Amino acid sequence: MLDFDLPGVELVIRAAVVYGVLLLLMRASGKRTVGQFTPFDLLVVMLVSEAAGPSMTGKDQSLWGGLVVCLVLIGLNTVVGVVTARFRLAEKLLEGEAVLLGRDGEIFDSARKKHRVSQNDIEKALREADCDLQELRYAFLEADGSISVQKKKKSGEG
Repeated sequence: MLDFDLPGVELVIRAAVVYGVLLLLMRASGKRTVGQFTPFDLLVVMLVSEAAGPSMTGKDQSLWGGLVVCLVLIGLNTVVGVVTARFRLAEKLLEGEAVLLGRDGEIFDSARKKHRVSQNDIEKALREADCDLQELRYAFLEADGSISVQKKKKSGEG
């Protein structure tokens, strides 16, 4: 239970490789994967975590092996947070940028489809912002997967 079944260095390398590959896959899968989970998204996350576990620990079932992998994952996540906070290019590459989904009462279908945003999601964001489509100034798909809506200013407002 307390003895490593694999060398500690191998556990660190395995954890780092799996973290990096999964980070790239999540980034490649788009903003909506990260933002608002549907039951299907949650199922995928659970299955990915179940599949990734053995690839990080290999045959190592020891307590220390699991703790080393957890420590590496938390450490890598901290490093990514620090790097993205300090370097704009890293933030853009790892977290992405907001995408314009609509402007001046019009939703851009090509952008909506490209980023796999459903019409229902846009309608929900409009309702949450208490904004009719004709009142829409801007709609953005944010880097975190949420949709932000900005209403047109009414005449007489500063």
